[in-house]
Amino acid sequence: MLNHCVNPCCGKALHYLRDGRVYLFPVATSRLGTPRLEHYWLCGDCAQSMTLIQDAQQLRVVPRRPVVTRPSDLAGWETP
Repeated sequence: MLNHCVNPCCGKALHYLRDGRVYLFPVATSRLGTPRLEHYWLCGDCAQSMTLIQDAQQLRVVPRRPVVTRPSDLAGWETP
């Protein structure tokens, strides 16, 4: 059961699910061949600037990409 923020630099205790963001990831395969799912939680403060991703069976807390709302927000950004 999740009981704290998954961000290793935070660790805030979970009191209410309405504060933050819950993630659901497969972590292993059961004996029946179905994926076993695990819940993870980022507190509200961490969820504003970070997200949780899974790559190569490893979970990582990474910065969120900036949200572009106006073309002027792209000033200074290069496109590939």
